[in-house]
Amino acid sequence: MKLLGQSGSLKGSLSVEQQLSLISGCGNLAEAVEGAMHIQECVPEDLELKKKIFAQLDRIVDDRVVLSSSSSCLLPSKLFTGLAHVKQCVVAHPVNPPYYVPLVELVPHPETAPATMDRTYALMRRIGQSPVRLLKEIDGFVLNRLQYAIISEAWRLVEEGIVSPNDLDLVMSDGLGMRYAFIGPLETMHLNAEGMVSYCGRYSDGMKRVLKTFGPVPEFSGATVEKVNQDMCMKVPDDPEHLAARRQWRDDCLMKLAKLKHQVQPQ
Repeated sequence: MKLLGQSGSLKGSLSVEQQLSLISGCGNLAEAVEGAMHIQECVPEDLELKKKIFAQLDRIVDDRVVLSSSSSCLLPSKLFTGLAHVKQCVVAHPVNPPYYVPLVELVPHPETAPATMDRTYALMRRIGQSPVRLLKEIDGFVLNRLQYAIISEAWRLVEEGIVSPNDLDLVMSDGLGMRYAFIGPLETMHLNAEGMVSYCGRYSDGMKRVLKTFGPVPEFSGATVEKVNQDMCMKVPDDPEHLAARRQWRDDCLMKLAKLKHQVQPQ
């Protein structure tokens, strides 16, 4: 948090010292959540562990507290079904590192009350995040489904000898990634013609032709793993020191991008 303050990336109106003074540890769950209006669970991605935590919270809280999970892939119907306070439950999935990447996916249980979604959305906006509402749950939510689609096709292109791993990454970092840092794929379509209807009329046949050539889901194993790993390790050796340094560089870049996006407000 002190580093965030020094870099000008600290969110909120309170100083570093003021924010740190509000953080404390507690060994008793009931004491930890006393007086809370929103509880954000962040235990490891283990379904049984999370269900145990929420079962305990369910016995403690009243009808006014939002119970939220940070799960990146566990469905709300798996996490919250059977809880007495299921209407107050929601998944609020942040993206790492959340202090530079503001997106939060809000995923409802089939019984989640609209007011729970509204309150969570308002809270995330208030603390400087960018919440999106999923209208219903789906495996992988939205971000990971898009991410896995990209990873799957990237893997196939390398596996089939179309492009090298490093050049594949360059297509994203110096191509699609730059475009999508400010607008999404649907608005890109809209702008790349005279609107969405024009784009679909002009390019839909070509898109469908290419999409039909996509192969099955890769196994992510065997010789391709060795090839990709070799190329990645030539760029960033996989020892802890080099990986940590590269992550720090990545986070520094994300911090600068976050500042730029804040300055360039959407019209």
